[in-house]
Amino acid sequence: MKPELLAPAGSPEALRAAVQNGAGAVYLGWGDFNARRGARNFSDGEFADALAYCHVRGVRVFLTLNTLVTDRELPRALETAAAACRLGVDAVLVQDWGLFDLLRRALPDLPLHASTQMSVFTSGGAVEMARDGCERVVIARECAAEDAAAICKNCPAEVEVFVHGALCMCYSGQCEMSALIGGRSGNRGRCAQPCRLPYGVNGPAKKQYPLSLKDTCLAHELRDMADMGVACLKLEGRMKRPEYVAVVTRIYARLLEEGRGPTAAEEAELERAFSRSGFTDWYWQGRHGAGMFGTRPENAADPKELFDAARAAYEKDDLRTVPVRFACEVRGGVPCALTAEDPDGHAVTVSGPVPETARNRSVTAEEVESRLKKTGGTAFRCQRADVTVDEGLSLPVSAVNALRRNALAALSAARTAVPARRELPVPPLPDIDCAAAAPRLTVSVTNAAQLTGGLLDLRPARAYVPLELLADFPALPQGETEWCAILPRVWRDRDEPELRRWLDKARALGVTGALLGNIGHLPLAREAGLDLYGDFGLNVFNARAMDYLRGKGLSSACVSFELRFAQIRDLRKILPAEAIVYGRLPLMITENCLIENSGGCRCDRPNFLVDRTGAAFPLLRAYGHRTELQNSRVLWLADRPEWRRLGLAYGRLRFTTESPEECVRVFRGYLEGAAASGEFTRGLYERGVE
Repeated sequence: MKPELLAPAGSPEALRAAVQNGAGAVYLGWGDFNARRGARNFSDGEFADALAYCHVRGVRVFLTLNTLVTDRELPRALETAAAACRLGVDAVLVQDWGLFDLLRRALPDLPLHASTQMSVFTSGGAVEMARDGCERVVIARECAAEDAAAICKNCPAEVEVFVHGALCMCYSGQCEMSALIGGRSGNRGRCAQPCRLPYGVNGPAKKQYPLSLKDTCLAHELRDMADMGVACLKLEGRMKRPEYVAVVTRIYARLLEEGRGPTAAEEAELERAFSRSGFTDWYWQGRHGAGMFGTRPENAADPKELFDAARAAYEKDDLRTVPVRFACEVRGGVPCALTAEDPDGHAVTVSGPVPETARNRSVTAEEVESRLKKTGGTAFRCQRADVTVDEGLSLPVSAVNALRRNALAALSAARTAVPARRELPVPPLPDIDCAAAAPRLTVSVTNAAQLTGGLLDLRPARAYVPLELLADFPALPQGETEWCAILPRVWRDRDEPELRRWLDKARALGVTGALLGNIGHLPLAREAGLDLYGDFGLNVFNARAMDYLRGKGLSSACVSFELRFAQIRDLRKILPAEAIVYGRLPLMITENCLIENSGGCRCDRPNFLVDRTGAAFPLLRAYGHRTELQNSRVLWLADRPEWRRLGLAYGRLRFTTESPEECVRVFRGYLEGAAASGEFTRGLYERGVE
């Protein structure tokens, strides 16, 4: 089956460009809860018009509600979705777990798509979403063909793949760089694109762009994707010009229709429309490295001739029309009738006046047919007109024209009819209050040396240890501390046999809990029989997200560090809540190893990313030879009593680059409420994010 082609519509004009050039569906933003709030997006009237424009032409419309939302914002986000549902939107893309749970309960007939912001890249994660009612899962851009094929094979939901456009350096939904450095959250639709700035790796930033990936172009892979069962091919570009949307959509639609790869001329057009030093397909090929990176000059000129031709074509509004078959009967003594039928099975019949006896010239079937074919200025074209006319009758031209207009209006109404969908009462949150009078301290470590007897003597409530470290532990100290395994933030289906072995080993050592930062962790940790605790990667932003995770079996959850103190305080603690209160906050998790890309892998020693101001961001090696980028400044809250009054059950001290001695000093400092020394940050707990 041919995959659906999904095109971006950052504005009404871009929507028209996408539809006229062959998109099977478009995705767009309406309201405040979408991941491209900087795009033109749609007003209320424009959104309703967009639905009618698309549906009459057989194009589906997906609404992006794919940002994190606070408890106060949830009612408004639900009303946005409900209003779109009433207007007939075809699906809603969601990131926030609380909003997802609310929509599936309050609007059970509205199709939901798991946004790429949910960070799904394994079969286990995709199946988990499918079981909870997702019709479609948008997998991570970093997935290779092997990964996509496995997910398509194992997941009952549809699978959507990004095939063209910008690549984020960080896994979508896991980037905090824009938020922590500039106060503009990518998880809230305000990304400032810090990855496009110059940086140095272990040296000053000198016109090097180690975070700026080329755009992806998978135009040569469409047939393979169709064969493996990919349901939808997504084009990125809601921030791009309508002419760009027109060019890219036209080429991909043609390739799908003709079942082939692009010609050299088509490749050149794609590159002229927009590229960053060319394109890359390396993620899809299972590769990564310095060859994937590129830039685009700020003053790069748009291809005027190409864009002018694209605009002139789609502005005519006649590239995409619906074929109609007419059947008209003009009989004596009865009202004339016209039936219009489209290829999708819609058929309507309208009637006109009773024909009069001709006084001079009789109307002919050829004349009626000629009038019926005049569908210019509409979304339709006459494919065939079967006309039966009795002899000796007269029918005014105006009557035939009215028949045609009325039939097409009725057919439009049939094609744009809103399906019947239920709206159920908002389900109440459970009467549960897990707020604590004061938080207990937990610790997470990056290396085994940080787990000293001195640290454990301070009796942290939990010790979170990377699963791959636990695999090499001969034994664990016994005491009051609960031992928990940190599952890798990013992995693939093929890694799971190894992870299962490590989980069995961890449990044999005495590990009782698993720290989960991804929805795909759930089947692994359940199978291992461990207690389930939510990590920061789940982006818990509201009480309904907590309730959703409680229903998945979690016993506690770490709240997002994008929330302010007041928001955490007011968050209803349906689960025991944890917050990171010390440490270098993670800014990115990347598929590429930034250290290796800079000229050789030196992951066994300290490495840094250096920005234009000279700030140094530690680079830590992550599972699978990936990189986790840490903030340049350490979060310090020991001297701020507010964090102890938020109802948190746990406050986590996150140790990354600290020496064993520093870990002990920090823990004692938090017990004593010590003041910070050196450079530090309060994170986003006081200033919040846009």
